[in-house]
Amino acid sequence: MADEVVDCMGLICPRPLFETIKHLKRMQAGQTLEVFGDYPLSLPEITENMEKQGHELVSVSNEGGVWRVLIRKTK
Repeated sequence: MADEVVDCMGLICPRPLFETIKHLKRMQAGQTLEVFGDYPLSLPEITENMEKQGHELVSVSNEGGVWRVLIRKTK
């Protein structure tokens, strides 16, 4: 279970990425954030950005038009 969850259903780029970054800034290193949504272009945008920032992608899924990303904050 994630420490925090961000619901991005119905949001389009770049809002899901902005919401992800906003929540991660408030979190402590080691905590996990689950982000989910339905806008297909947000999934690669979020995963690529999190990798560039050095955060750990614990899991990534995309089923039935809904994607989910579990991120562990590393710093």
